[in-house]
Amino acid sequence: MFEISFKEIVTVSMVLFAVIDIIGSIPVIVDLRSKVGHIHSEKASIVAMFIMITFLFVGEELLHLIGIDVNSFAVAGSFVLFFLALEMILGIRLYRDEEAKTASIVPIAFPLIAGAGTMTTLLSLKSQFHTINIIIAILLNIILVYAVLKSSSKIEKMLGITGLGIIRKVFGVVLLAIAVKLFAANVKGLFV
Repeated sequence: MFEISFKEIVTVSMVLFAVIDIIGSIPVIVDLRSKVGHIHSEKASIVAMFIMITFLFVGEELLHLIGIDVNSFAVAGSFVLFFLALEMILGIRLYRDEEAKTASIVPIAFPLIAGAGTMTTLLSLKSQFHTINIIIAILLNIILVYAVLKSSSKIEKMLGITGLGIIRKVFGVVLLAIAVKLFAANVKGLFV
């Protein structure tokens, strides 16, 4: 649990960055900001971090309570990541929650940042990486999320629609490769 590995931190950080897709969510954030006014970046970031870390520790027990093993959840997670990656690469929308009327906590902290894809990913990652490295990666991503929430309108102007699209597609391909790797690593455990 306490084996800190720079390589693991970088890998998990990239996976979470791709799943959270905070850069790709800038248009949604800008739209929400125009509808509801001010978004509390600090509150949204802290709540999202709390949700992710809590689920990292109690998610597995929750699964055992309902009779699902981690390998099954990881394989299911690989499918979720696969479809998220397809959305990012192809620019299609397979699923989105209905639009909320408030911001900060819902829909920014949950489900935009700490949504179903993130939760599934965390438990899938827990089956392959040390918990301390996942926590550090969560913290790094939350710092980035906070920075993006604070300066979303500046980032949107700087990157433009084309720049945001390119970043989204690149991370979609990375996410697709990670989904395949997660599936391959955990599918064997289903038949043991």
